[in-house]
Amino acid sequence: MDDLYRLYLKTIGIQYLPGYQSEQVPLPSGDKVEHSKTLEDLREFIGDCHRCQLGDTRTKLVFGTGNPRADIVFVGEAPGRDEDIEGEPFVGKAGQLLTKIFRAMGLAREDVYICNVIKCRPPQNRNPLPVEVTTCKPFLLRQIEIISPVVICALGSFAAQTLLETDIRISMLRGHFHDCYGIPLMPTYHPSFLLRDPNRKADVWEDIQKIMKRLGSGTGDREN
Repeated sequence: MDDLYRLYLKTIGIQYLPGYQSEQVPLPSGDKVEHSKTLEDLREFIGDCHRCQLGDTRTKLVFGTGNPRADIVFVGEAPGRDEDIEGEPFVGKAGQLLTKIFRAMGLAREDVYICNVIKCRPPQNRNPLPVEVTTCKPFLLRQIEIISPVVICALGSFAAQTLLETDIRISMLRGHFHDCYGIPLMPTYHPSFLLRDPNRKADVWEDIQKIMKRLGSGTGDREN
C-alpha cells in the first residue's frame, strides 16, 4: 500500500482497509480520535463528516445522546429515516419501544447513553458497507472508552457482530454476556425486530433482567 495513502487513512481515522486486512494502519499518537477527552471533543473532531460516501446522502449526522457518565450504553446499527431527520438515535417507532424498555428498567433516556455503529443513515436503510463500518467503528469505540460504562447492550445482529467481531447469529449470542474490550456486553434483539415479532419480547426482557442484575444499584450518574 502506498505510503501517502497510508497517511491519508491515518488522518481520517481508518485503522483497516477492506482488501488489506493483513496490513494494520494504526492511528498516529497525536490523532484526536484517540486523544479526545470528552464526547464533545470527539463530536468536534468528527465534524461535518464526509470520510465515507454516507456523508453525501445523509440529512444529519447522528452522533449519540444521553448521559455521558451512564453505566450502560445501548448500541444499535445505524440511523433510520426519523433519526436522519432529527439527528438523534432511536426516535422512531423502534425508539419508542426502546424507551418503554428503559422505563421497565426504572430508567429514563437521560440515564443511559444511546448510539449506533454507523453515524449516518445508509440510503434506503440498506445494510452498512464494510468500508463504512471500518470508517465509523473507531468513533464508536472511542465513545465507549470515554463513557466507560459498566455494561454495553448491543441491539440486534449488526451491532453485536460488529462489536464482538463475529458472524454468530444473534439468537445464539443473546442471553449471555460477552467480553467487549474488557466490558461485559449483552446482545439482544433490536426493537425494530420486536415490532415485527412481538413474541420475542420475553427473550429481550430476560436479557434486560440479566443486565439489571449486573448493574445492581449502580445505574445512573456516577461519581467522578
